[in-house]
Amino acid sequence: MNQANLNPRDSKTVSPWQLQPGLNQQQEVVYSGTIYDVVIIGGGIAGLTTALMLQEQGNQCIILEGHNLGFGTTGGTTAHINTFFDTDYHQVEQDFGADGAKTLANSAKESIAIVQSLIEKYQIECDFALKDGVIYSETEQETKSLLKLLEASRRAGVEAVEVRENGIPVPFEFAVNFNDQAEFHPMKYCIGLAKAFQSLGGTIVENAFVRKTTSEEDLQIAHTDRFEIKGKNLVYATHMPPGLTVFDVECFPYRSYVIGVKLKNGDYPKNMAYDMKDPYHYIRTHNIAGQPYLILGGEDHKTAHENPEAAFEALEAYARQYYYVESVDYRWSAQYYVPADGLPFIGKMPGSNDHTFVATGFSGNGMILGTITGKVLRDAILGQANEYLELFSPSRLKPVAGFKDFVAEKVDVGYHFIADRFNTADMESFAELAPDSGEVVNFKGQKIAVYKDPQGQITALSPTCTHAGCIVKFNAVEKSWDCPCHGGRYDLKGQVITGPPVLNLKQINNPGE
Repeated sequence: MNQANLNPRDSKTVSPWQLQPGLNQQQEVVYSGTIYDVVIIGGGIAGLTTALMLQEQGNQCIILEGHNLGFGTTGGTTAHINTFFDTDYHQVEQDFGADGAKTLANSAKESIAIVQSLIEKYQIECDFALKDGVIYSETEQETKSLLKLLEASRRAGVEAVEVRENGIPVPFEFAVNFNDQAEFHPMKYCIGLAKAFQSLGGTIVENAFVRKTTSEEDLQIAHTDRFEIKGKNLVYATHMPPGLTVFDVECFPYRSYVIGVKLKNGDYPKNMAYDMKDPYHYIRTHNIAGQPYLILGGEDHKTAHENPEAAFEALEAYARQYYYVESVDYRWSAQYYVPADGLPFIGKMPGSNDHTFVATGFSGNGMILGTITGKVLRDAILGQANEYLELFSPSRLKPVAGFKDFVAEKVDVGYHFIADRFNTADMESFAELAPDSGEVVNFKGQKIAVYKDPQGQITALSPTCTHAGCIVKFNAVEKSWDCPCHGGRYDLKGQVITGPPVLNLKQINNPGE
């Protein structure tokens, strides 16, 4: 595969969506004197949908994307568009009441309707299709949990029925079908949104990494390395907003793994399918350049906590256990954030002014929640009523919901903040480091993050994450330095790939001196 023809992403592994051409636009001339109605930071599905829906209402909007459109998780999704969530309706009922579960269900159904409407309105060719989604159990305990999900889904207003087939060659005990789920090619869809936004007069600037934002009188100012942009309102659609925020203790970084599998017998699933494991496997079929592929995801874990290569190996072993595998042509990973209480944060930024907004904590449901973000933030900015604003409010107070997970995650962050400073191997010579590998080591009395390229060239960096001071770890698959505390990621030269950090790792030119 010719990497030069791929749209870049925040990972070295390649998703099939990266074959889709980007905007291929010349760098737009940006006039710092222009005052926009809304400045949107982030060019994934959340930022693009929000920008388009605001531009449709006559607002003058600009999208500032630090790299290229879809560079983050949007370009690494598996593009399941569901009416159920990683936080199931039974749990939502317990934590937010029956009305909360119904509101969440409505958001999912409306998101699918929004996607369909935008596709039709702007004639976006993106392989959109409605499919059945089957969740199945393999053990008695899983069946009990699935029955609770079935009953709670029905109470929330989501159509779900018991079925006798799960549509895939995996033995099961009980199965539930959710009809009218959806799938699409995420980058074809998002490039379609971008072109629609531009056709309405919207401005998109790629390679515009925002280092900080400030307020001046009634204006919000986004500062990049090259220019400043002023707006009446500002939206963070960046997964985690940059810098130290309340979300550092309310959202937790995870990575999910995916493989694209070509089958020998052509027996590709016609429906989507999901097991009840933790983490669970999720499956669908997508046609890439005329070739169908089984898209299999799973093996999720906290960022920088497990071995990424082992995750891919486990996925491939799982595929070979149940399918006639000809080849694994794609494998990629992507990052997402899990909110402590299970629901996303979409609305006004806590601790900020009334003109700064945020969308984060989508768990593994980014296509649905990124889409509904557009409507929620449009209405919030325009001062219109919206049934989801209260449930998704970033300032909501639910002391019981997610409390155990909150405590466990805080303990984990505290452990890594302290222990990783001491659990470091000594290295006397860089000859001890294998080519194309990296490690945090004590080198001649100095703690460094060191990488040796295939030719033996050494790059040494400070291992201290510039966000909150945790020690980064080397990701041998993605060739990045990842923070185990809040999910910041840096490339081999120490440059920020994904936030919340905004400053690069410090270069160490003469390590050990």
